[in-house]
Amino acid sequence: MVRANGAVSLRELARVVQTSEVTVRRDVRALEAEGLLDRRHGGAVLPGGFTRESGFPQKSHLASAEKTAIADLAAGLVGEGEAVVVGAGTTTQELARRLARVPGLTVVTNSLLVAQALAHANRVEVVMTGGTLRGSNYALVGSGAEQSLQGLRVSRAFLSGTGLTAERGLSTSNMLSASVDRALVQAAAEVVVLADHTKLGSDTMFQTVPTDLITRLVTDEPPAHEERAAGELQALADQGVQISLAGPHQPPAEAPPPPPAGGGRSGGGVRREAPLPGQRRTVHGAPPPGGPQLRGSAGPGPLGDQQMGERGRMADLRRR
Repeated sequence: MVRANGAVSLRELARVVQTSEVTVRRDVRALEAEGLLDRRHGGAVLPGGFTRESGFPQKSHLASAEKTAIADLAAGLVGEGEAVVVGAGTTTQELARRLARVPGLTVVTNSLLVAQALAHANRVEVVMTGGTLRGSNYALVGSGAEQSLQGLRVSRAFLSGTGLTAERGLSTSNMLSASVDRALVQAAAEVVVLADHTKLGSDTMFQTVPTDLITRLVTDEPPAHEERAAGELQALADQGVQISLAGPHQPPAEAPPPPPAGGGRSGGGVRREAPLPGQRRTVHGAPPPGGPQLRGSAGPGPLGDQQMGERGRMADLRRR
């Protein structure tokens, strides 16, 4: 299934092999250790590589709850009468659905999905770039898209990507998409990156936004066992990126004042709407820092029917 689709959710795997998501999650960890796939929150994808990119159908099912929470929080950053640019992606599509309620808003985008989400918003003006359609993510790319952004100036750019690190900033695996995203950044006084925690610490081929140009990151809080993501989040904060952590009950962020005419970061400090991972309160029953142990760490005992069933299920997962 992963080979055919590029990505698959744990829920779908559990349905196909007729077992629980908890059991599938444990088996996916074992398959990742063998190099057969890479884990992502809520699913699995084909093994990494700087140029690998899943299509829209696969991306839309990964970390969907986190993307919804991020979009809810990011929408609060947009005020009435503003002009913003919104890039392509499944998270920015969620944001666009919430921006439909902001009166007097102007949205410039190269994403057909963003435009579709705003098509029936009577109080929002949508401006599409030109360009060539890239079918895998329904985005307009190429010289036509880049030229249509020349001379444009808006208050904020909302962008997503494939990976985000403190060292290189936001990146993507497609050269044409990266080039248009850079043009979107040039048009904005501030840059807001929307990225769920599965993208933290991941690096892909083409840089779109260097860290020193990122004004704010809106993300979700990494789980306790995701030490790499938590460390990357802290490193971004140390470099002056304002961090907004979204959660299931996180209230919308208060819209900040319009950025100064000269653009760039305002205030010079790090504004945090929620504690960073290192400040997290201990949750009773949370897994140890190393995460749940693999199935092979179970105590000694005879090879019974349960273990034989697990071997058969693992073999089935490998075939799928």
